[in-house]
Amino acid sequence: MFRRNCKLPYRTFRSIKSMRDIWEDQLNWVNSGEAFVLARVIRTWRSAPRKTGAGMLIGPGMKVTGSVSGGCIEGAVIEEALEVLETGRSLQLNYGVEDELALSVGLSCGGEVSVLVEKHWAFSDDPETRKVWNKLQICIKNNEPAVLLSPLAAENKNGEENRIPLLVLPNEDENIGGIQNNREIATELALDLYDRRENSIVEIDGKNFFIQVFPRQDQLLIIGAGHITIPLVRFAKELDFLTAVIDPRGVFTNPERFDVPPDQLIRKWPDQVLNEWPLNEDTYAILLTHDPKIDDPALHILLKHNLSYIGALGSNRTHAKRCARLEEAGIDKDSIKQIKGPAGADIGAQTAAEIALSMIAEVIAAKRGRL
Repeated sequence: MFRRNCKLPYRTFRSIKSMRDIWEDQLNWVNSGEAFVLARVIRTWRSAPRKTGAGMLIGPGMKVTGSVSGGCIEGAVIEEALEVLETGRSLQLNYGVEDELALSVGLSCGGEVSVLVEKHWAFSDDPETRKVWNKLQICIKNNEPAVLLSPLAAENKNGEENRIPLLVLPNEDENIGGIQNNREIATELALDLYDRRENSIVEIDGKNFFIQVFPRQDQLLIIGAGHITIPLVRFAKELDFLTAVIDPRGVFTNPERFDVPPDQLIRKWPDQVLNEWPLNEDTYAILLTHDPKIDDPALHILLKHNLSYIGALGSNRTHAKRCARLEEAGIDKDSIKQIKGPAGADIGAQTAAEIALSMIAEVIAAKRGRL
């Protein structure tokens, strides 16, 4: 048992692409109408191969998608999952090199992992649990944040209420689901972990819960659709960013120019678009036109919001002129300092692909708190 007294475990992870990896599969499996099991990594130690939040779906007939260990323990988890599918009773499984089962399940990589295996919420007998699932779907579809608190099966055997998950909604006033006692404490813990983009096991009122964060998907706004934009979109999509390219110039907004198309390619002036755009801490922006008529109005809007990164193409001299124009327009120096210019990590980049690589590297550095 893991007793934490509302403290976070000593090791947590910034996730959290893993559940997104199997999200479309979840929707398809739910729509098929046949019950299945969800297995999630809820805790790791040392060099476990997957991070907390990694997920795997197991259905009848050994139907499987996703991974909880990169292949180390999948066979053992699948066997237990088929039992959960039959009984409906959740299980918490623990594997590690110290266990006598370690070699038999393939966990020889020096780590330990704990996995929560439960019947998928969409097929729960409890209407509140199904309501949690339905709302979580809406949040993911609309790219809105959510935090899910799941009771750990081995520690919540007294009453069905304790088995109902709680969905905390950072942008809404009301939450959905279980945990009636100490609900305020549960919400505070969930929001704290959301701010840190971490998953964790916590103890609430003597019971342990796995808190899994579902942040917004990161979005990269690219102002300007020139030659650097093409590889930049490709890199960003590979790294799971939502991408939007905005440029009023028709010659550049031809979708046939892109080998990997952005999620949105918008032929408008950036200020026309950005005034209505959802700008938040999961937004990253790069300005590539060199044209003050296009870039400066966009910067006036972007600098009013709490973006994680704003970068602008150009030499040191170009950036100095840009900053002078913004200051003359009444933007304070501290806000202007948010702009990384010239944008991109210093890797000696010369080609369009190299410049794009340096820029996406700097975006990732900002995402990881390394700038």
